[in-house]
Amino acid sequence: MATTTHNPTNTLAKKSRLVTFALITALGLLLIGEAYFGYRFHQLSYEQKRMKEDYSLSNNITFGIFSVDRWGEKISAVVDQRVKGFKLTAKQKTEMRKGIEKELHGLVNKAVSEVTKPQKTLGGKLKKFAFNSIVDVDELHAQVPSFAKTIVTKITSPTSLKRLKNVAASKVDELEEQTYDSTDTTITTVEHNIYKKYHVAGAAAYDRLVETKLAQIRQDTFRCTWGILASVAIALTLWLFLRKQVQLHVPLFVMSLLFAVVLLAVGVSAPIIEVDARIKTLEFALLGDKIVFNNQVLFFQSKSILGIIGTLIEQPKPDAVLVGVLLLIFVVVLPLFRIVARGIYVSCRNFFGSQKVLRFMAFDLGKWDMADVMVVGTTMTYIGLNGILKSQLSGLNIKNDTLTTVTANNSALQLGFFIFVAYVVYAKVLSFIIKRIDEKNAPGKQSNMEYATNDGRD
Repeated sequence: MATTTHNPTNTLAKKSRLVTFALITALGLLLIGEAYFGYRFHQLSYEQKRMKEDYSLSNNITFGIFSVDRWGEKISAVVDQRVKGFKLTAKQKTEMRKGIEKELHGLVNKAVSEVTKPQKTLGGKLKKFAFNSIVDVDELHAQVPSFAKTIVTKITSPTSLKRLKNVAASKVDELEEQTYDSTDTTITTVEHNIYKKYHVAGAAAYDRLVETKLAQIRQDTFRCTWGILASVAIALTLWLFLRKQVQLHVPLFVMSLLFAVVLLAVGVSAPIIEVDARIKTLEFALLGDKIVFNNQVLFFQSKSILGIIGTLIEQPKPDAVLVGVLLLIFVVVLPLFRIVARGIYVSCRNFFGSQKVLRFMAFDLGKWDMADVMVVGTTMTYIGLNGILKSQLSGLNIKNDTLTTVTANNSALQLGFFIFVAYVVYAKVLSFIIKRIDEKNAPGKQSNMEYATNDGRD
């Protein structure tokens, strides 16, 4: 009876291949998860950016505090409200009656003195004689209070007050029409397009919609950020558990590099810094009421690393273009090039005759990688810019009986910046790992590739 012999080496090789396949499959699924979170993060970041840009446009200070039309509308509304709500109190009616009585007494005295003064003509003397014979001056003065009361009653009647209010309102409207600037048409067009875009009827509904949507976007973006970082953390954690499984280091490192690619892509494409300076509230006292402007945006910009590079390259100045090109090379291209070079060096460097160039790209090219410098530069820029904005905006804070202004500096580093920082840290960890792998593959030691190849041959 024939017996079947099992080669232990073949069994180990098959087991090794199965473990490698399982590792690649698991990491592949994790990589897909990271890529999905990265894609959603990118979408949400730009949706937030577009929404804030639209909001900053509709609430731009040019279309608000600096607009004569806006001031005219608000002043007209205050005056109209005062005119339409105008009512005379009993005290005011009494004071009005006293004033009218005083004027009537003055008119009587003036008329009497005019008629009773010495006359030179015959007609004048006859008028004076007739006046003294017929008119009783004391009786005229006695009738003044009743005349004054009748006048006040007539003036303060609902019909008269309504007529007076209409006259005053028409004059205010006429003045408003005569006071205008060139922003009215632009404001109307901008607001119409934005309200139509977001399917809202007016400014109040638009503000509520923006506030609600931005809050939801922030929550979703945070979830995506944690998803990305958790995926990378799991990939790094596997190195702790598999640090002694030399045959798995090559596929694990190559997959780890793919995680770095996703981090880099998200980090350079998502907004990293946002500059938002605005007048939060302006209140101007007028006729016992307040003219209020809210959230008047002075300046808003949200930029990604690629956005900053694109802005520099589009500048007409050669020095700005040069800086943009250098940033593109040293912050985007070289890091990506290093990732590819490291993957080739670890997985298939034996296919290359001379490894000096490949080794230089995998190890020494890191001296020219400026991703970490970009992190420091962005941080310093934010700190400096934030300090300048706070200093300048503090000078616009005013509080007195007539005018009150409150400014706000909403500038902040965005989550895209922290994703890019995560890439820089992750790249440093991978640099440490590849050096350890290279040390194990030094001359006189069996390389990972040779180990895996021998497993297959045996």
